Amino acid sequence: MRILVYRWRAYNYTDICEAFTSLGYTFYTIEQDLDNYDADAEFEARLAEVIRRERCEMVFTVNYFALVTTVCARMDVPYVVWTCDSPLISMYHKNVFHPCNYFFTFDKTNYLEFRGMGVSHIWHLPLAVNVKRLDYLLDHCSDRAAYENEIAFVGSLYERNSYDRLKPALPEYLQGYFDAAIWAQQCVGCGNILEEMLTVPVLEGVQQHFKLEKSEDSFSDLGLIFATTVLGFKTAAEQRRRALLELSRTYAVTVYSNSDTRDLFRTRYGGSLDYWSEMPKVFAASKINLNFTIPNIKSGLPLRIWDVLGSGGFLMTNFQAEIPCFFQNKEDLVCFESVEELTELCGYYLSHEEERRRIAASGYEKVRKSHTYETRIARMMEIVENSRFDREEEEG
Repeated sequence: MRILVYRWRAYNYTDICEAFTSLGYTFYTIEQDLDNYDADAEFEARLAEVIRRERCEMVFTVNYFALVTTVCARMDVPYVVWTCDSPLISMYHKNVFHPCNYFFTFDKTNYLEFRGMGVSHIWHLPLAVNVKRLDYLLDHCSDRAAYENEIAFVGSLYERNSYDRLKPALPEYLQGYFDAAIWAQQCVGCGNILEEMLTVPVLEGVQQHFKLEKSEDSFSDLGLIFATTVLGFKTAAEQRRRALLELSRTYAVTVYSNSDTRDLFRTRYGGSLDYWSEMPKVFAASKINLNFTIPNIKSGLPLRIWDVLGSGGFLMTNFQAEIPCFFQNKEDLVCFESVEELTELCGYYLSHEEERRRIAASGYEKVRKSHTYETRIARMMEIVENSRFDREEEEG
């Protein structure tokens, strides 16, 4: 099969394309920055021209672009999407119902939501890791000592979030309500309660201060947008800051980020990292690696979990509903449900090196055997090809 891949800034394109090649597929790439995901006449013409010229039998993207559906529907070519963000606001678009689409989402609650809406070509497919690439990098690493840490966190602190910009304009009762909602979300061990807290009276108050911008073909609503892009990012900022401050009172904590860390007293700032050449070294060399999943991801496992385990790192993560589907707590990784529990568990595992190493090795072996990009892409292509065959049988 000949596949056209539209590449943008997603981290995992190189690993996905490598998997296509190893599985015997031929792929071509097209790149262009898009200001509008719904329509772009120039890009749509380019896309159609490459499909015709290279006789592509499928178009693939990480995350969804409605304009690609427009082209694929017109040319009767399957459009395959694998999400890496959830909820993916661009999917709340009338084009998702077109039969040329094949959606693979890493968050099962997102899968169930769209199935409930009537999107038939959608499947649950977790994210993955390229263990071969990481093994090669780490086997040829000569500067491991430079990346050693007692406790490390790699990621954004979301300090430049829209809630902080919006808050001064809100009436006091909404400020208090949203501050309480953000705190309550941090106290929930698993799940997302932010959307449920946006009742009709609250949203009516929000409408006076928050302008909802969306295309006429989008069916996203104020509750979804506000819970995700405003409250969700602010909750993540508060959760991460609070945990890192608490841990740094007792332990040596290093933060690798593009964010401003000056108010994280006692933590060490390690700078920003290159995803390909440096981040795996931190995961492999740190005694404890932290993951805090943004509450927007309701059940799925973010890419950081797979990357840490694939690097052979010891991972401590907040609990997510899908973790038991793939891993065993305290055998492959360690879950926490509060800052207090996280602090206690860090103390325990820092003083139990053999147990920590055993858990890291078990997590690594599990992803190496069952959760590689080759495994995921093979499953994806099997579903697409079987689904197309079934559709042709029905039409015939």
